[in-house]
Amino acid sequence: MAKRKVTDARQDRDGNISHVKLKGNQNFTPVERAIEMAKRGGLENAHAVKKKDGGEYLRTNPDGKAGNNLDEMAQD
Repeated sequence: MAKRKVTDARQDRDGNISHVKLKGNQNFTPVERAIEMAKRGGLENAHAVKKKDGGEYLRTNPDGKAGNNLDEMAQD
């Protein structure tokens, strides 16, 4: 399976990541779908994380660069 790369992100009114853009796509993908992709190993630069309350969120893989974190991508 070819892995996809997250290249951009959008936030909702509350500041939560709601959508991500994958390399090669023109449209944004809902974060819930991206989380499912990450759980199957389909994203090269992000992974799914379980919260204490049982929910999940998407997080970019650590690499020491702040500019490619989802919150930073959503600010641009």
